[in-house]
Amino acid sequence: MWEELYEDHYKELVSYGTRMSGSKELAEDLVQETFVKALMNTETVEDLSHSKRRAWLYRTFKNLFFDRYRRAVLENEYKQSLQPEYLEDHGIQEIENAMLLQSIEPQDRAIFQLRYFDGYTAEEISQMMNLPPGTVRSKLSRSRKLLKQNLER
Repeated sequence: MWEELYEDHYKELVSYGTRMSGSKELAEDLVQETFVKALMNTETVEDLSHSKRRAWLYRTFKNLFFDRYRRAVLENEYKQSLQPEYLEDHGIQEIENAMLLQSIEPQDRAIFQLRYFDGYTAEEISQMMNLPPGTVRSKLSRSRKLLKQNLER
């Protein structure tokens, strides 16, 4: 069963993951982690039909991707908070901006930062976060409006 599961779904999961993350290497790592999770949950996976196993693999892959993405965002925020020159170089305005960004929901803040600080397009962000491009643009618009309201206060 495991060889069949691997042969049936490895390539399509890597393809899906590459589109989602933009990196074939990251996709391959996450697919390997997905199959390790499947092995760790043998009883659950064996009890599923073929189509439900496929769905389980995709859901597990997606969860692993978002866990890794959230961890990277948090690590980046933590690293920036440890750098004293960050505060000195950018001054009070940057501190105020960072505090202002905290008023946005975490996922919306990540999208906002990817778009306006890292320079990704809405299309690229939608692929990274597995969201429709319209949803990304909507979240960006909502974030801009919220930030504008908070700035006017």
